[in-house]
Amino acid sequence: MYKAKAYSVASATSPFVSDTIQRRETTERDVQIEILFCGICHSDLHTVRNEWSSVMPTVYPCVPGHEIVGRVTKVGSAVTKFKTGDLVGVGCLVDSDHTCPNCQADVEQFCLNATFTYNSPDKHLGGVTYGGYSESIVVDEHFVLRVSSNLDLAGVAPLLCAGITTYSPMRRWGDLKGKKVGVAGLGGLGHMGVKFAKAFGAHVVVFTTSPGKKEDALRLGAHEVIVSTTPEEMQQHAGTFNFILDTIAVDHDINAYINMLGRDGNITLVGAPETPFQVSAFALLFGRKSLSGSLIGGIAETQEMLDFCAAHNITSDVEVIPIQKINEAYERLVKSDVKYRFSIDMASLKSE
Repeated sequence: MYKAKAYSVASATSPFVSDTIQRRETTERDVQIEILFCGICHSDLHTVRNEWSSVMPTVYPCVPGHEIVGRVTKVGSAVTKFKTGDLVGVGCLVDSDHTCPNCQADVEQFCLNATFTYNSPDKHLGGVTYGGYSESIVVDEHFVLRVSSNLDLAGVAPLLCAGITTYSPMRRWGDLKGKKVGVAGLGGLGHMGVKFAKAFGAHVVVFTTSPGKKEDALRLGAHEVIVSTTPEEMQQHAGTFNFILDTIAVDHDINAYINMLGRDGNITLVGAPETPFQVSAFALLFGRKSLSGSLIGGIAETQEMLDFCAAHNITSDVEVIPIQKINEAYERLVKSDVKYRFSIDMASLKSE
């Protein structure tokens, strides 16, 4: 084992403080990574504040962070894909059982024995895994991803969660070229959905409750913007969408969006409101519409997404902060006061 600097929280109500954590030495299959940037995901906030206690209770101390970009500093003897000096990424997963049907189908995110990047049982050191708010991390080679040096690394970091979360359902739905695609919500996930839909050749329409976001939606690549609280605008587009990506994480009327779908249209949820939806069966039956959900992506698909971003010059819009401003960033995140993701410059941790 070796010690690494990090920022952690001691309880659901505690602030982040400077800390030292244990990392394992590299096994023959491991890659050791110096972390350069780590994005801040809204799920980090939920976990830190134990807001998902009924599903995945938080174990403290907690070191979040699953949007990691770094440089390889050491590799195990059996590692073949990476070498010292390579730019790499690590997303939400750091291990799985490798053998179950889900792993064999390259959808490791559904492995019942998946190990998440933080707050997941650590089979190597005991306790739980610690994430990317740290100076380094050690990860099984299979869960390390290649990152292009041609992209802004601070903007690449959120691709490891926000990017794959929005890319995966769009790719799974099919060829979007020339299709009418809606993106509901324009936040950390939504702004990536707009960028991907535009790159896929779709006619992109953003749904928002904030008229003030129209200009930014158009800048990001949307062709049209619908203010969802305006019935006339919603009615004008009713029954015309092939696909809608719903990124909204607060309670909302899902039937209003189902009604926007045309025949055989689909709406996929990637936001996770706490309150269950009341879904109209008739809204789905008439038009053979479907409602589905999606959770990040497997390792192969995440690499495909990163390669797609490199080819199309796609990164997340980020505000770069030093680790010392993490508590302020969390308070701003609650207020949606960021365009559109925070990315931590982990070089700031060296001054601790």
